[in-house]
Amino acid sequence: MPIPGHIDPVPVPRAITPRKDGRIDLIGLPKDEIRGYLIEKGMEPKQAKLRAKQLWHWIYNRGATDFARMTDIAKTMHPWLAERFVIGRPQVVEAQVSTDGTRKWLLRSDDGQDYEMVFIPDADRGTLCVSSQVGCTLNCRFCHTGTMRLVRNLTAGEIVGQVMLARDSLGEWPSQPDGRLLTNIVMMGMGEPLYNFENVRDALKLVMDGDGLALSKRRITLSTSGVVPMMARAGEEIGVNLAVSLHAVTKEVRDEIVPLNRKYGIEELLQACADYPGANNARRITFEYVMLRDKNDSDEDARELVRLIRKFKLPAKVNLIPFNPWPGATYECSTPERIRAFSNIVFEAGISAPVRTPRGRDIDAACGQLKTASEKKSRAELDQLAEEKQAALG
Repeated sequence: MPIPGHIDPVPVPRAITPRKDGRIDLIGLPKDEIRGYLIEKGMEPKQAKLRAKQLWHWIYNRGATDFARMTDIAKTMHPWLAERFVIGRPQVVEAQVSTDGTRKWLLRSDDGQDYEMVFIPDADRGTLCVSSQVGCTLNCRFCHTGTMRLVRNLTAGEIVGQVMLARDSLGEWPSQPDGRLLTNIVMMGMGEPLYNFENVRDALKLVMDGDGLALSKRRITLSTSGVVPMMARAGEEIGVNLAVSLHAVTKEVRDEIVPLNRKYGIEELLQACADYPGANNARRITFEYVMLRDKNDSDEDARELVRLIRKFKLPAKVNLIPFNPWPGATYECSTPERIRAFSNIVFEAGISAPVRTPRGRDIDAACGQLKTASEKKSRAELDQLAEEKQAALG
């Protein structure tokens, strides 16, 4: 499905188009901003403070999308609120369910931009994979999403809205800490979260707020391809678990498959991991490592991975990810035997290295497969797009 609308040069995201009806969407706003907008629209300040608290509770604890449901707010106030505000959700364009139970939603914003989210159920947890951008700033060559141009950043409301839509679908209102199907969030969907830092931070603060969605920061993981200058800030201002898309242990290979490495090299990246606030043996950094046949999967690569982790004294876990194919991909997945051999070398060094079971492959919901635009590109077109992105990133 082609993404509608003009696409701006990378990596400058296009502006967000205001709602045509002029109403303000309350999703994604902290209490103080809700109160400020109520006052701006003419409500008396003392009343606005109370109403903001009530609205917050109904939105984030009860999952309400209709002001008429808010029984502790006078009925005469409901039309006034509805004329000026809205409690939004992303539009669901398509919802798919994999044979393994994985769910994928193709979502559309008010300004007609498409993005995706995925829910992965397991016996002991349910993980929501959340997107942070429409398209992607980066150009990782094994990743389908990386073949898209960046259209724009998602707002804090659009990011937290994905979580709320998943809660709607799973019937998990009112919000409560026990018995949830949705137990974990990973910022591993479309986009590079640290190139949309403020919106990601503000959204996750809403998710972690104890009076609202109340999901512990220990159950949230932010994944980055290695935007080194933003990593410490993420640890200090958000404090969630860190995952790093490493995927290679030599400059030559990582420059090819994760071109951001040309700007922030492996050693600089690993030092930023070592400095990440709160990282310890109880909260290990996860290194994501996609297994590409004859590219990054040798015994020598495994030993170099162990050496690097030891050199920087990192509390680490390595997730080995079998490559998930997509149309036009130039790489192949490592053989099961090669993946096991790689895993064994890392395990024998005392570092956890589980092999991630691919989920949702039949609906293109697996790691690296998210892409709302299904048009095929030639290798020359992919190379040109990659060079444009790299030049823009510097």
